[in-house]
Amino acid sequence: MPMPRWWGHVNKRVFNPHALRSGKWAVLTHVGRSSGMLYRTPMEAHPVDGGYLVVLVYGSKSDWVRNVMAAGHAKLTVGGEDVEVTAPRVVTEAEAFEALAPDVKRPPKSLRIKEFLRMDVL
Repeated sequence: MPMPRWWGHVNKRVFNPHALRSGKWAVLTHVGRSSGMLYRTPMEAHPVDGGYLVVLVYGSKSDWVRNVMAAGHAKLTVGGEDVEVTAPRVVTEAEAFEALAPDVKRPPKSLRIKEFLRMDVL
């Protein structure tokens, strides 16, 4: 896992509320797999052919990733537009980099990010 899990907990409670209010980030709305509660997670979502790609900074074991994978769908708000995304799947670095536009900045190698989430637009 590239980033320590404790940093994810800090991020969820301190930085995410600010990011949600700022309106600068894409927001993924998903349902908790155990609680059934609605959650909103700010993130960088990159458009790719037929959907979106998200860098999994905390890896595929993050709660929000597990929620989306269990549900099989979510709502992504990008630039004020809501899109339904489906068929979430973890893809490799090679597949992700092939799908991303050349001008999209890749994560630094020092972060050791090897997992990405790809979702299709309905």
